[in-house]
Amino acid sequence: MKKGTLASRNIRVLFWAELFGSVRFIQPVLALFYFARGLDEAYILWVLLFWSTGVLIGEVPTGMFADRYGAKLSFMIGAFLSMVSHGMLIWAFEPWMFFASSLLSGFAVTFFSGADEALIYESLKESNEENRMDKALGIIQSAQFVVMVFVLILGGIIAKNLTDDQFVLLILLGVAFQSIQIILLIFIKNPASHGKYREHPFKQLKEGVLAIKRSPHVLWMFLNITLVFIPTAAIFGNFNDKLLSDADLPVYLIGFVLAGLSIISFLVSHVIGWMTTRISRITILYVTGGMGVVALFLVAYFREILWFLILIMIILSFVRTVRYPIYSQLANDIIPSNVRATTISLLSIIDSVCDLIVFSSVAGIAVFGFEKMFLASAAIALIGSILPIRQVARK
Repeated sequence: MKKGTLASRNIRVLFWAELFGSVRFIQPVLALFYFARGLDEAYILWVLLFWSTGVLIGEVPTGMFADRYGAKLSFMIGAFLSMVSHGMLIWAFEPWMFFASSLLSGFAVTFFSGADEALIYESLKESNEENRMDKALGIIQSAQFVVMVFVLILGGIIAKNLTDDQFVLLILLGVAFQSIQIILLIFIKNPASHGKYREHPFKQLKEGVLAIKRSPHVLWMFLNITLVFIPTAAIFGNFNDKLLSDADLPVYLIGFVLAGLSIISFLVSHVIGWMTTRISRITILYVTGGMGVVALFLVAYFREILWFLILIMIILSFVRTVRYPIYSQLANDIIPSNVRATTISLLSIIDSVCDLIVFSSVAGIAVFGFEKMFLASAAIALIGSILPIRQVARK
């Protein structure tokens, strides 16, 4: 990115905001925390289901909000709600409290969903760098991998005995770091074309629907991304620590393994731009989709072999890291500027519907154990990975 531009400023601020906002010291032992507070595999998937419900409720209103009032205000509201939802886990001893926290967390995410991509793409357009969208997103998402190295190691060490006091301390540390994110977001600057939409809300919504209707291949491409992401990241990622523990890895070492995966993801994030100059973006998406399917199939049968489990985690980390930034470049080349956040939010509505269908289905299968759950996940990823992807000329 060119120096001294609006894009370089906003990307830098979002990098640091993402870094502090991603701090969840409870993350390396999250599944173990759930189990310690009385949840089982099915309940954990229901927690994810409520998160998706929160996203479903908030996507369109918050996307319209960002198009009207700008990403900056949208980000700050979302960051505050995210901090509150994380703090609620301190008092979560019954399933309904976990569900409420997850619902609010999902709603909070929607204040970023769509608005972040719209802000970055419109910022890049002001310096004629919109073709570097995937590289910019790779840089920003790498922030979470940087901080996770420290967070995962420290979180695993602090919670080595899995006592409730240790869990509460991890949550409080997370809340403290997330409060810094709100301060950093003050330094975001909206592009001149962003946050200026003043037409009637129904017209705004209609324009977003028409943008998708005119380019149906964007919808197919989005389904390809989301049906691979749900099983490889949302489902598998929530059982990382439990799987490592079942493979006889000591709890205090779980953080080190997850930190190593974050380092790999950080490095991959910074070479996405290099990859797409040498390999077709469409080819990368198809290949990584297939990798995700194979990895989920193998984990169903070989998850108790520690070194093999870690190898599968490395593959899935690579898949998760590269796919969305590349999709975002392809999609934002097509979506119109005036309703960019609204259109992306409409697509995310579809993602939430897919979440609800997949999580509820897999939750029913999860009662039969990890093997059946991961085989079902592999089947879902296979469906997603074969959906068509097209690249069109940038508008």
